[in-house]
Parts: sequence; structure tokens; C-alpha cells
Amino acid sequence: MWSDIIDLRDFYDTALGRLARRLISRRLSLIWPDLKSLRVLGIGFATPYLDGFSAGAERVVAVMPAGQGVVHWPAEAHALVALADEDALPFPDRSVDRLLLVHCLESTAEVRALLRECWRVLADGGRLLVVVTNRRGLWARAEHAPFALGRPFSMGQLTRLLRDSLFVPTQSTTPLFVPPVWWRLFGSWAVTLEDLGARWFPTFAGVVVIEAEKQIYAAPFDALPARARRALARVRPRRPDPTVP
Repeated sequence: MWSDIIDLRDFYDTALGRLARRLISRRLSLIWPDLKSLRVLGIGFATPYLDGFSAGAERVVAVMPAGQGVVHWPAEAHALVALADEDALPFPDRSVDRLLLVHCLESTAEVRALLRECWRVLADGGRLLVVVTNRRGLWARAEHAPFALGRPFSMGQLTRLLRDSLFVPTQSTTPLFVPPVWWRLFGSWAVTLEDLGARWFPTFAGVVVIEAEKQIYAAPFDALPARARRALARVRPRRPDPTVP
């Protein structure tokens, strides 16, 4: 089930939403510190986090899924956002260098098709950065926040899903250790809580973040379509002709 675009926008306009954005963006910037001359695409409701990647990037655009809805972005410029089905992205093959998924993987019913589209539009050697709700965190139970809607993941589940979809996980992090309630002191103590949580209680973070690289060498046999696997199974090496020297 998709979060409505209005609910997502309204959440990030609240004090709690701004805090969540700041803490998650802090970790994203450590993974992608420099995007100079790169083409960046955000899918889902990634626009609150794309603002931090605009400086230096060649191009930053966003796609919002049809089931979610769309709002204008950026606020005071020509629109750089499109509405599209997540399993049919309006971009040519290998046209994106970096791809950010936020509020997307948890809600789509077409998980494999979405990741296949991400693989298709990423350039060779491109990187995918996935932000999903942590199954074990408090934010997965906070119904007033969009992180509670949809299908949460553990670190292991997301890692296996990416590997099965022809991505190679390269690094991961676990932000959002503050409770999903607003308290003024969280504004000044949030970074300290984040650092302590990441060191001592990484399992209970609010979200899981994994960066993965597009795999461009031979696909695993299990990842091939069933028809292709049957065809390969019938292939037998040819015996050498003894009359040929």
C-alpha cells in the first residue's frame, strides 16, 4: 500500500519529519559525499533527500510512483519530477549514475520488477542507494509516520533481495535512533543519540540503508528466466571429431 503524497509532504513539514530528514540525510551524505558531474535519480518520495545532492551533480531528477501521486519539485524552479509506474521508468538504458530509493520498496507490489528497472537505467558501475524501514525498529510501529506503512525489511532480507536482483551490496548504515515522537531536546541531542545507537544498538535503528553496485558480469543461473534455464540444461559439449587433427 502506497502512502498518499499529501501525507508524505505533510509529515516532512512537521518538526519530527524535519528531524528524521536531517538524521537520514546525514548518513546518506557520508555514503555519497561527492556527486560531481553525475546524473542522479530519486524514486518514491526521495525529494526531501535529493536537495542535498543537487550541488555539483550534472542533473538531479525524481520519479514518483503513480500509486503514490506527485507534487511539484523543486519548490521555486521548473519541475524536475515525473509521475510514472515504478516498473516502467521513462528513461533509456544506462542513463543514470546514482539512484536513490526512498518510501518506495516497502510499498510496491512489484519489488522484482522495480529493481529490474533500476538495474536497467543504471549505467555500468552505477550505484543504488536504498532507504527502507527497519523491521525491528520503533518507527515501523509509529502509525503517524510514513515509515510504518508497507513492508519493512531487516538488513539481511534487504541484502539478499539486492543480490538476487543483480546488485552487489557495497556498504550499509542504520540511521534514525531517536524515538518516533517529537521532544524539543531531541533537536540538540539527536546526533549524540544517533552515534550511540549506531555503535551499541544498530539492530534497532528506524531505517536500514544499503548501497549496492550494478552487477554487469555473468548473472547467476537462478536469476535467469525459466525458459533460459531449460535451454541451457539441454546444452551438451560436442565431442571432438577424431578425424580432425
